[in-house]
Amino acid sequence: MEQTDVNVSQNTKRDNAVIEIDLGEIVGILIHRLWLIAIVAIGCAVAGFAFSKFVLPEEFESTTKIYVLDKDSTDSSNIYTDLQVGSQLTKDYAELIKSRYVLESVIDTLGIGDRYDYDDFLGKVSVDTPMDTRIVAITVTDTDPYTAQTMANYIREVSAEHIENVMDIDAVNVVEVANLPTEKSAPSCILWTLGGFALGAVLVSALLIIHFLVDDTVKTSEDVERYLGISALGIIPFDENVTQDIGPQNGKSNKKSRKHGRSGEISHIGADDMDDSQTNTGS
Repeated sequence: MEQTDVNVSQNTKRDNAVIEIDLGEIVGILIHRLWLIAIVAIGCAVAGFAFSKFVLPEEFESTTKIYVLDKDSTDSSNIYTDLQVGSQLTKDYAELIKSRYVLESVIDTLGIGDRYDYDDFLGKVSVDTPMDTRIVAITVTDTDPYTAQTMANYIREVSAEHIENVMDIDAVNVVEVANLPTEKSAPSCILWTLGGFALGAVLVSALLIIHFLVDDTVKTSEDVERYLGISALGIIPFDENVTQDIGPQNGKSNKKSRKHGRSGEISHIGADDMDDSQTNTGS
């Protein structure tokens, strides 16, 4: 029973162990590796700029605006109420503009069925209805500015007729015809560059922090006390110069001993040969 209680207490201590994270060490690691973070971030920024500049297609936006007002509301006392009701109906107008009838009619009229179907074309059209107004803005996005302008005008004409028929409106007035865009609306090279820079910096920082948290090797005396639970009595510094000095000296001494040994052998052989030659001469 006592041994079981001890095991249970040890398991409880292990379960209750808390991993301490030193924010100072993490900041120090990030500062120490700041050069690596900067290199990767700049590389990702250049990649983002190149991708947005040379890979992604340019897109242009053309916008046209309409105004829906019932001409029968000629009584000045009902103008305010009519505006309130009309501003609430702008959402209905937006749904009618993006309806399948309107968009498919524009696709058939322009003959762009090989490029877009209803779902693809719907993603190119956006309808904005500002609050407390009866103005509806229709915006079309395309890779060609002239095509975007043409599609916006056709959508305005078809949707105006569709709104008059469905909502029983006397007329839909044109506030603005579709403009011809001269500057691209997307992609933004600046945003892609800043996004690539931020992504690279965050990614490298996250990898460095994960490596720091996963690394459980013992490096300092504090790590000895933290992981092993014992106190360090002393620290012996490791000097690489000592091993470098000892290594060449040992090698030189070994070479010297080998040279001495070989010369001794040679001199010894030479003495024996001399003795043999003297003996032969005497004989």
